[in-house]
Amino acid sequence: MTNTSDTILVVGAGGQLGSELTMELRKMYGDANVVASDIQTPKSEELRESGPFETLDVLDKNRLGELYGKYKFKQVYHLAAVLSATGEKNPKFAWKLNMDGLFHVLDAALEHKVEKVYWPSSIAVFGPNTPRENTPQHTIMDPNTVYGISKQAGERWCEYYFEKYGLDVRSLRYPGLIGYKALPGGGTTDYAVDIYHQALAQQTYECFLSENTYLPMMYMPDALKATLDLMHAPAEQVKVRSSYNLSAMSFSPKEITESIQKHIPDFSISYKPDSRQQIADSWPMSIDDSAAREDWNWKPQYSLDEMTKDMLENLKKMQEIPA
Repeated sequence: MTNTSDTILVVGAGGQLGSELTMELRKMYGDANVVASDIQTPKSEELRESGPFETLDVLDKNRLGELYGKYKFKQVYHLAAVLSATGEKNPKFAWKLNMDGLFHVLDAALEHKVEKVYWPSSIAVFGPNTPRENTPQHTIMDPNTVYGISKQAGERWCEYYFEKYGLDVRSLRYPGLIGYKALPGGGTTDYAVDIYHQALAQQTYECFLSENTYLPMMYMPDALKATLDLMHAPAEQVKVRSSYNLSAMSFSPKEITESIQKHIPDFSISYKPDSRQQIADSWPMSIDDSAAREDWNWKPQYSLDEMTKDMLENLKKMQEIPA
């Protein structure tokens, strides 16, 4: 049962997912009840002005404890992380932020009797020996990026805190997330955000993945819906306490280009695969999310063409480009 008077903390509220999720939570729970936090002040004026914002480095355990004490949070959404491509440039720091940040949030949640914690995992937990088509919920996981290794370890710790301490931690393995409100944050699937920006700005795009690289993707409204559906499901329906597989669509750079060309016929793409190609080649091409569908009735709403139409319309409005 959802208690709309709950006080909620969003850690990493300035990121691609956090900026939109914070606003959705404020709609549901009231602006004053949802505290946005990040290591730097968010660029989004809407996010800063619509409700409380606190500066927080999740590696600062004392500051985190201070906020828990001040606001008496009932729910925490811990979204702060170093993503896949960025993490490879500084692996030790990525591990430290991703793991110590999680421990700080989980330990403070136990100490301050938080009712529910949300922590996102990723398709990066899978690796080169994972079945790549229709990747099962339970399968071989041999991640080969520090991001994936930290997410796999995080899944195990989330389940451990649930089993050993009874902490209600919930998680989704996100595919690539695509949205128009925030710029890409350093992930391997980020081409699928950037390509829309470039299609409008200069009608051409140089892609860092090859044309037939299929990856699981999801439009942001579906990602928000899945996150909130999971967090609002009764605890007994949440049967996977590591992290749920989640899927909406899979496509290649070639296919997203064809989708954009339906609206911008002159749009062209070229390909220059870089180090991110190797990461993409070790990830699933499509995901089996039947556990999420069965346990808490997950169902995506957007197809590739529906997403393309919506992305271009909204980016045009934001850039004030005449339709």
